[in-house]
Amino acid sequence: MEIKAYLSANREQIIADLASLIRIPSVSAQPEHRPDMLRCAERWRELLIAAGADTATVMETDGNPVVFASKTLSPDRPTVLIYAHYDVMPAEPVEQWRTPPFELTREGGYFRGRGTDDDKGQSFIQVKGFEYALRNGDLRCNVKFLFEGEEEIGSPSLEQFCRKNKELLKADVILVSDTSMVSAQTPSITTGLRGLAYWQIAVTGPNRDLHSGIFGGAVANPINELCKLIAHVTDDRGRITIPGFYDDVEEVSPEERAMIAAIPHDEAAYRKAVGVNALQGESGYNTLERASIRPTFDVCGIWGGYTGEGAKTVLPSQAFAKVSCRLVPHQDYKKISELFIRYIEQTALPCIQVSVTPLHGGQGYVCPITLPAYQAAEEAYQAVFGQKPLAVRRGGSIPIIAVFEEVLGIKSVLMGLGLESDATHSPNENFPEKLFFQGIEIVAEFYKRFGHDTTR
Repeated sequence: MEIKAYLSANREQIIADLASLIRIPSVSAQPEHRPDMLRCAERWRELLIAAGADTATVMETDGNPVVFASKTLSPDRPTVLIYAHYDVMPAEPVEQWRTPPFELTREGGYFRGRGTDDDKGQSFIQVKGFEYALRNGDLRCNVKFLFEGEEEIGSPSLEQFCRKNKELLKADVILVSDTSMVSAQTPSITTGLRGLAYWQIAVTGPNRDLHSGIFGGAVANPINELCKLIAHVTDDRGRITIPGFYDDVEEVSPEERAMIAAIPHDEAAYRKAVGVNALQGESGYNTLERASIRPTFDVCGIWGGYTGEGAKTVLPSQAFAKVSCRLVPHQDYKKISELFIRYIEQTALPCIQVSVTPLHGGQGYVCPITLPAYQAAEEAYQAVFGQKPLAVRRGGSIPIIAVFEEVLGIKSVLMGLGLESDATHSPNENFPEKLFFQGIEIVAEFYKRFGHDTTR
């Protein structure tokens, strides 16, 4: 059956199955959802068997379980490993959602709900594309699936799982649908990801909260001092001031910068979409470069003192912040983490005590466009969209991708179909229904091209 007819005939069942995943609040960051992690893993196991996997198993790790499934056609055929994650970000602030976050809602041509893009919707695209290729006789390679439940908290258990199961996970290439495209009209394949380093800073001043009238001006305020520390990490040119920070930063070639400049980008529409009047960043680079090929520093959260209703004149004992750096290829997040900790500790004044705790991190990644699987993916996008996809680097991080290369020795092709407007990690996450089904077609087209001869 031709794929459009297949998708039309099975459309409502596909949507119902996706809804069954969205309905499970598999929030890895919140301990109360631990039972939901297992429920979601079990549901994926059922769906993978239904899609045609020979076997599917929920396997234990030191944290949340992983789902492993496989379809073996022949030992002499190449093997594709599909990686995805079934955990999602917390829904808070829930009051900002227009629809229930853990119910799949169809509205105006969009799927809405937590995980519709990141990553249940995109994962399901891979599964249904595989299902069609298998049933239509287009599959010529072996396929394995590895779905984890801790990506949104840095995949703390997956590296050890990979080291213990190298033979089980052996493959020729990894496919990942957890990234985004330039737009629904301009297809693109992600060829690079930034790395990540993340810390929590704790600043302690007096041994208790103090009366700000009696002690203010004489005793250092931890919130004030924390703000000074953070403010000094970047200068007025948008450069990070940590000594040694830029030592390993890759300076992208003029040729690649020209490719970035060729990406369609409407600065006014970009500002409007995120609700700001102006943009800022590192001097000497444009908006797309700042968000993809340059490192950054951001404060992700800050708290301390009194934040309840009304006024309380208090000089707080402590203040805290969660901060992160996006890193570019060749920057080692472990090295950067040590540089940052040393810098904060040396910059802090003696009137306060400072501790910096690394929370998680990961290396950057670059995919060569000469990879046969990349070329098959490129042809698949072109077959569906009618135009060659752009090769672009993106600003996000998927730390486990670099781990796969280091531990398993396998390159990954990032076949993401998300859009910046999908509000991943935010209230009202969504995914265009049309793009969802186009994604299934793309995956099916990939299997028409990969594994049909011994050179791929």
